[in-house]
Amino acid sequence: MRLALFQPDIPQNAGALLRLGACLGIPLDLIEPAGFLIDDRKLARAALDYAAAAELTRYSSWERYRADRPPGRLVLLTTRASTSHLDFIFQADDALLLGRESAGVPDDVRRVCDGEIRVPMRPGLRSLNVALAAALVLGEALRQTKGFPEAA
Repeated sequence: MRLALFQPDIPQNAGALLRLGACLGIPLDLIEPAGFLIDDRKLARAALDYAAAAELTRYSSWERYRADRPPGRLVLLTTRASTSHLDFIFQADDALLLGRESAGVPDDVRRVCDGEIRVPMRPGLRSLNVALAAALVLGEALRQTKGFPEAA
């Protein structure tokens, strides 16, 4: 299981996802360009001291990511999906793709994804914060695949 951030805009969200990945043993792929400097102090502040425990791979572009990413399905989290993450059957090598906070992903990225899922929400509300959505979906994916780390 992996998390993949497509051209993130907000360093605090990327930092929170680095921390999530570190705590759960989930690698994080960051697809550039990002809307902030990767060494941005806001990113470091959000990740706290967990950044050292995180497995972060940076990709210079979408094309580079597609060429070099590990094998497995690419599953897009999007408000445009009709399938709930609760009805989706996850696989242990899935990469959960999160779009830009400001714009999601372009249609050409969406078209190559192997699946699209959404978090069910009350009608009339636009979306969850990307880090919160990732945590909800990742939790379900790890539950299904028995991928949570063992308790110490």
